[in-house]
Amino acid sequence: MNMYRTHTCGELRLSDAGKEVKIAGWIHRKRDLGNLCFIDLRDHYGITQCVVDSSSDLFKKIADLRAESVVGFIGKVVAREGNTNKNMPTGEIEMIVNEIEVHSSADVLPIQVAMEDDSPEELRLKYRFLDLRKEKLHKNIMLRSKVIAKMRELMIAQGFTEFQTPILTASSPEGARDFLVPSRVNPGKFYALPQAPQQFKQLLMVSGFDRYFQIAPCFRDEDPRADRSPGEFYQLDMEMSFATQDDVFKAIEFVLGGVFNEFAVGKKVDQAPFVRIPFRESMLKYGNDKPDLRNPLLIQDATDFFGNSGFSVYDTMVNEGKEARAIVVEGIAEKPRSFFDKMNDYAKEADMGGIAYVAFAKENAKGIAKLLSEDKLAELKSKFGVKDGDAIFFMAGEKNKLTKFSGRARTKLGEDLDLIDQDAFRFCWINDFPMFEQNEETGAVEFSHNPFSMPQGGMEALLKMNPLDILAYQYDIVCNGVELSSGAVRNHRPEIMYKAFEIAGYGPEVVDSKFGGMISAFKYGAPPHAGCAPGVDRTVMLLADEPSIREVILFPMNGKAQDLMMQAPNVVTEQQLKELKIKLVD
Repeated sequence: MNMYRTHTCGELRLSDAGKEVKIAGWIHRKRDLGNLCFIDLRDHYGITQCVVDSSSDLFKKIADLRAESVVGFIGKVVAREGNTNKNMPTGEIEMIVNEIEVHSSADVLPIQVAMEDDSPEELRLKYRFLDLRKEKLHKNIMLRSKVIAKMRELMIAQGFTEFQTPILTASSPEGARDFLVPSRVNPGKFYALPQAPQQFKQLLMVSGFDRYFQIAPCFRDEDPRADRSPGEFYQLDMEMSFATQDDVFKAIEFVLGGVFNEFAVGKKVDQAPFVRIPFRESMLKYGNDKPDLRNPLLIQDATDFFGNSGFSVYDTMVNEGKEARAIVVEGIAEKPRSFFDKMNDYAKEADMGGIAYVAFAKENAKGIAKLLSEDKLAELKSKFGVKDGDAIFFMAGEKNKLTKFSGRARTKLGEDLDLIDQDAFRFCWINDFPMFEQNEETGAVEFSHNPFSMPQGGMEALLKMNPLDILAYQYDIVCNGVELSSGAVRNHRPEIMYKAFEIAGYGPEVVDSKFGGMISAFKYGAPPHAGCAPGVDRTVMLLADEPSIREVILFPMNGKAQDLMMQAPNVVTEQQLKELKIKLVD
């Protein structure tokens, strides 16, 4: 028998009444009623209510113990009479305490555990071991563990094998800043922590392993965001040989669909196959490449509606080469003028000049309707699908700025009008990303996203097409407006890779220097391969319905990339620096 307990604090039930048991845990809460003291004892599994009578010699011992002290109780299980707690699995019983063993006394708590308080995040992170005892955060971390286990199960079921790739590797010239690690045995040289196992997993395919995955730690010296942890994060990294884009979609839909179906807790989940939206369509209809499909509103191109519409402000802008967008919202034409004015103010604050609108109310059309002819109003209804009772918002400007703002306006309307379905997980693939883009300042042609993606059309496209018209076999998977992963069909042909880099302004010597290991491997026979890497942290954040990624990570850093609990980063000794042949300078 375990020396500390016969049962956990979440295990005892009415069927155990009459038994002599031993439990152990943390004092979650005490309630002294004078003649009785009730103690909620908590462990990883749950809470059991325990009772000490004032006549007992144990009463003072309990009274002297602070919350979060760790104790062991021996006593008898009895049925609660008339005061059962249906919100607790152990709510039909309580334990009459006969013996107490104090395993560890707690000091005064810097933050509360048994209740939510308004402790600042910095304090919560400094005392993360206490914060993790809270029920909500504890559940989040357990959810994370279950999600990872399910991911592994579903990957293995599809024939994938888990491998571990190196943590100490070479610095990458692409992407975010590396975390560098000085080498003691190679003075003056540095390892880098991997931003992702990208090259290693492709080399695994070249090595003939066919289907790889791992729950991979990735390290990037990036600024933090609500959906991105500074320093490190984890992803379900996968790669497969002799695979097309469709093969990757099928594999990932099987995993993410399975995970969300199991842990969505009653929310609706899109079922495979997920919607596919080309990049350029997504930028037009949603104003970004991470569309939240829970929002039913769509953006439409309204450029050719203006020019001679009668609304001179937008007519002039379109005639000068700018563009216009429209968003139709059903059934809001009778909203008060103040609603439409707030949207106009929102646009002005975003330096967009304002938002025009037409609201087809019962009595008469509002907004800029008075500036449009009857024919133009009829065209408006026909072109944009507007009905009586609906309203249409217009915005205009330079294309890139307009695209971003129209996406934000769509989101604001969806939120203000409560149109976003909070009880759903909506997935989509964004595909057909452009291979190249033009630098607005220099005019140079650059890689748009991943330089190692296979261009659609292969070498022929690179030789014959305008680079800005070439699409890549590159894709993102998005859920509720959150990008979970990027992926691509890889460019496994050295001659195509050299040509792609040449178009982007890099000679073969740059490719050989920066990516020598991978390009060399490709010269000895590389299979067509493709992959993806959904983020574990973001997946759990969505499932736990948390606004910050730090709420689903065991020991996260703060917004300044500091671990306040372990006091990292920190200074090191002169001896350590001397061994590494490093000298610090101001």
